[in-house]
Amino acid sequence: MRHAINDEALDIIFRSARTHNAWQDKPVSPALLMAIYDLMRWGPTSANCTPARIVFVVSPEAKARLKPHLSAGNVKKTMAAPATAIIGYDLDFARHLPKLYPADPGAKDWFKDPDHAATTAFRNGSLQGGYFIIAARAVGLDCGPMSGFDNAGVDREFFAGTAVKSNFLCNLGYGDPAGVRPRGPRHAFDEACRIL
Repeated sequence: MRHAINDEALDIIFRSARTHNAWQDKPVSPALLMAIYDLMRWGPTSANCTPARIVFVVSPEAKARLKPHLSAGNVKKTMAAPATAIIGYDLDFARHLPKLYPADPGAKDWFKDPDHAATTAFRNGSLQGGYFIIAARAVGLDCGPMSGFDNAGVDREFFAGTAVKSNFLCNLGYGDPAGVRPRGPRHAFDEACRIL
């Protein structure tokens, strides 16, 4: 029998969760980073294509490589974050479909058109990015997802020689509540939804 998760869990991953801009000086263990991926990988994608690729920027050397590609407003908070995930998507995801989608051995041929493959990779990689944030919150971390960086520069620096492209960045750690801005409003159901 399936049960809805309780209100405390919903608060942790949605209602009380905030985008963090300041961080406590407390490291994030590799085990927690692995736990995020272990949860997020179960989220659904088209034909189980799972195109997300993630680089966890943790060491001072890796942070120094990322820093020149950040917009000015994102430098301080990203350098202070214990970890920054570069959420990317693999344009060549279809080569893995014989393993990931054994229900149809020819599924990789569905994505021979580069434009269709790119749209599928970006859409599903973005979905997985959403799963990533939920998973990070579920294991007790705070998140600071953001744009505001030079995608081409990050791709050259971290994905050179691959078909992976960066989508967005997500700072991870234990947030400092002093850096949280007032919560912005959200659309009400009737403003954003229709039931037909």
